[in-house]
Amino acid sequence: MKIDSRQYIKTIFSGSGRLNTIVLNCLMALLINGCTALGPDYLTPEVNIESGWNDAKDAKVSSLSTADPKWWEAAFQDAEINHLVETALQQNLSLQSAGLRVLQSQQKLAIAIGNQYPQQQQVTGLAAREKSGGVIFNDYNLGLNLSWEIDFWGRFKRQIESASADLDASVADYDNVLISLISQLARNYILIRTFQERIKVARNNIKLQRDSLRIAQAKYKAGDVSELDVDQADSLLNKTIATVSTLEISLYQFKNSLAVLLGKSPQEYNYLLAEKRKIPTTQAEIAIGMPQDIIRKRPDIRSAERQLAAQSAEIGFAVTELYPHLGIGGSIGTSAEHSSDLFSSDAEIWNLYGMFQWNIFNYGRLKSNVRLQDALFQQMLVDYYNTILQAQVDVENAIVAYLKSHEQLKSYELATNASQRAVNVSNTQYKNGLINFNTVISNLQELSQQQDLLSSARGNVATNLVQVYKALGGGWEIRDSRDPVDLLPDAVKDEMRERTSDWEEVFQ
Repeated sequence: MKIDSRQYIKTIFSGSGRLNTIVLNCLMALLINGCTALGPDYLTPEVNIESGWNDAKDAKVSSLSTADPKWWEAAFQDAEINHLVETALQQNLSLQSAGLRVLQSQQKLAIAIGNQYPQQQQVTGLAAREKSGGVIFNDYNLGLNLSWEIDFWGRFKRQIESASADLDASVADYDNVLISLISQLARNYILIRTFQERIKVARNNIKLQRDSLRIAQAKYKAGDVSELDVDQADSLLNKTIATVSTLEISLYQFKNSLAVLLGKSPQEYNYLLAEKRKIPTTQAEIAIGMPQDIIRKRPDIRSAERQLAAQSAEIGFAVTELYPHLGIGGSIGTSAEHSSDLFSSDAEIWNLYGMFQWNIFNYGRLKSNVRLQDALFQQMLVDYYNTILQAQVDVENAIVAYLKSHEQLKSYELATNASQRAVNVSNTQYKNGLINFNTVISNLQELSQQQDLLSSARGNVATNLVQVYKALGGGWEIRDSRDPVDLLPDAVKDEMRERTSDWEEVFQ
């Protein structure tokens, strides 16, 4: 609600008919015409952005359109990922913490706005019985005290600018947490499916290696080969069995990390390990938009820019400390010996005053603070430029990793098929005594390695795509509102209401 300062003063002192009209009019003129805002006025810095991506000509990427806000749905079309994202948006504790930081920034802005108006507004009352000089008498007082530091130099205006920019930055930080949450969740889910696939491949190779061990044992018993063949087959088999245990450790760790992202205990998501689903596949072409889009979309860039704006206002606030603080004040009330006389005209008392305070002997310290705030601004400006530069590098790195992982996948598919054929041929030749067991062992090892690399490559294509969308800064658009109230789950708001009833007007 906007408050008219002229009407405010008239309302406060309307009970006194003795106020000097000239003084009041001078005061109004001071409030209307005298205020200014010292320090620099913030302007969004101009930045240089590349006109296109290095790999924009590749058929798998398109700069003509930007990514879908719900990129995980469009990219993977996996119902389980969609369900987990919806769950995380309601339950993730880091996201709730970020939402509460936005709420704190909102209240800091409200406090800064309130500082524009009378800093002291007190209703006072006194009822006393006293003895002085052998005389006992009563003393009754009732009054209203007011003091107001006038924002002559824009001191409070700069505080509001800073708090408002901080609020914007906190919303951008929330968006950054949101993007990181969705990206980590999708990545962890993909890695769970990838490690399940790798374990499946390892177990298939265990079966294949057991068959080779039985063949070697049979040939050894028949006297066709030495015991060396049996030992080699047994060694390879147990090495592969041990690999499964290593993979299972990582699988459980990714599942537990996913549970943390979902705000629940690890036991609640054991069902993910019971399901044996394939690694999510991706569409061939992805939309990445133009480099200029990241200025608008990347929350870390928006946060850095808003923090820069907040610091600019802090310079102005520091400058105002070099000038006198001007204020007005007054009181109106009644004072009487008998309570029945409190509201009589003779009991009326009032006063009106003007004041100033000037730290004239602290100019060295105050000027140093101005220079300090300006140096902080310059540092944050450099950090802002660096954030934009790093954002472009992140996208370029993610795009090239995604495209190259597709090439790797094709190569691993060809290599795996060739290894499978080699194993089949070598097993047949070994049974017929045409080759020694070293060739069989070598081919079995190569097949196991290539199949594992192929499974990892499938997972890499999907996780690299996640990294592309994260680097582009997409996903936060699903947030419907910047109002902190809408960023918190109902359960959190209910808990806060129960603890502090003052939240009722905010959360209604």
